[in-house]
Amino acid sequence: MADAPGEERETPAGRRSDRLQARFEQGLSLSRVLIVVPVIVLLLSAVASFAYGTVVFVRSVTGIVDDTRLTAKNLGFLLLLTDLFLVGATLMIAGFGLYELFISRIDAGGRGMRLPGWLQMNDLNDLKARVISMIILVAAVTFVDVVVEFKGGLDTFYLGAGVALVIAALTAFLRFGRQESGDG
Repeated sequence: MADAPGEERETPAGRRSDRLQARFEQGLSLSRVLIVVPVIVLLLSAVASFAYGTVVFVRSVTGIVDDTRLTAKNLGFLLLLTDLFLVGATLMIAGFGLYELFISRIDAGGRGMRLPGWLQMNDLNDLKARVISMIILVAAVTFVDVVVEFKGGLDTFYLGAGVALVIAALTAFLRFGRQESGDG
């Protein structure tokens, strides 16, 4: 009996090929679970950054209490703490973003443990934008921390120019990179 036009007869080799392809695609789909490893490492790094900031605070608070004057050293210390906690937050944002993009939405299941809207990732551009924004913030805080402890001079200018250049490049990347990918 002849096949109808446009129909292909299914052969045993064709069925094997389809099954092999389906298994491969299933394995490929399951491989996205590997992203759990960097997610765990990022979250543990965030916890370490928060813990380190807390330890630095607890060990140093007596020095600040004893010296009630607002000195550059005390201000620098507070900026260091801010920096440590911002780095921890950046690591958490990256971990949450990778999990949401590769594994599942964190608010799935309706248990009331939802991420705020600004932290939900729809695509890789969302994750890049949030992480780069945090990097810009950390760079700015770090610069202010260094400036507070500097005695002045041309080095301050060079450092500020370098930080400004990096921030400008990251901002341009966010602005123009998103447009080129068709999201902007």
